[in-house]
Amino acid sequence: MSLRLVCWLLLLVAPAAFAQPQQKRRIAVLNFDYATVHDGVSAIFGTNYDVGKGVADLLVEKLVGSGVYSVIERKALDKILAEQNFSNSDRADASTAAKIGRILGVDAILLGSITQFGRDDKVTNFGGSAVSRVSPFGLGGLAKKEAKAVVSLSARLVNVNTGEIVAVTTGKGESTRKGTSLLGAGGSSAGAGAGAYGMDSKNFGATLIGEATMQAVSSVASDIDKQAGAFPVTVVKVDGLVADVSGATLILNVGTKAGVKVGDKLAVKRVTRAVKDPATGKVIREISEVVGEATVTEVDEASAVASYTGAGAPKVGDRVLTP
Repeated sequence: MSLRLVCWLLLLVAPAAFAQPQQKRRIAVLNFDYATVHDGVSAIFGTNYDVGKGVADLLVEKLVGSGVYSVIERKALDKILAEQNFSNSDRADASTAAKIGRILGVDAILLGSITQFGRDDKVTNFGGSAVSRVSPFGLGGLAKKEAKAVVSLSARLVNVNTGEIVAVTTGKGESTRKGTSLLGAGGSSAGAGAGAYGMDSKNFGATLIGEATMQAVSSVASDIDKQAGAFPVTVVKVDGLVADVSGATLILNVGTKAGVKVGDKLAVKRVTRAVKDPATGKVIREISEVVGEATVTEVDEASAVASYTGAGAPKVGDRVLTP
């Protein structure tokens, strides 16, 4: 192989080899509102089960699995919601959702509603005539019922920087099987209570309502993945100081207002020499050295907690910067 050909091959593969990985957009998923199906949910599970949280958790699993987005951890979201004390009705508002998203330091926030969660009954009356209806309960009446489960979701993706709704999608699922209980596996299965077949149970997907729910969630997640280009990635340069040191735990004087997010890795630098203007005596340049790295584990509006790693010992006053 000639030297010229080798050089051409190197030029062709170099861009791919040294290309920087594309930064993922960060999103958070709020619990879905289920007020319109509340009574039906209670009838299915035997209690006021929080299907809104269940749907949100399933969506997070799907979105994390696809890898299109970086999805905020549930505990970080719950902590912010508890601190801010937003009501469920407030969270359904796009402007409030955007505020929550800004505090979390994400690019967009996903919120939505469960518009259908129940049975699609084919009721055969004793007279022989048949009618179809959708029932959230599947209860009552002297009739023979063949029921499928149906679930419908409506979701909105909100740009936290503008409050603009950048994507709207719906998802619907219907079980392929029929049964007398939506928490059963079809046929004549009797089903079970929420404790055995809650949405966080490994058995949930095998139930009629679980099959319909997973279809609806998969449809919404797929559409949201396709909308990743509908809003920009927020690029923020963090520049703050170490305010406290306790072993390997640092408290930083910058938080979400400065663009800090959980998971950020910041360089910890120390000024080793200050260069002054000989005419004015003002510092015109600082010479710094990297002493380690801080990984953000908790964050609020004005401060952050970080885990420190590095050869040197961190000190109060050290700078923390985006690498």
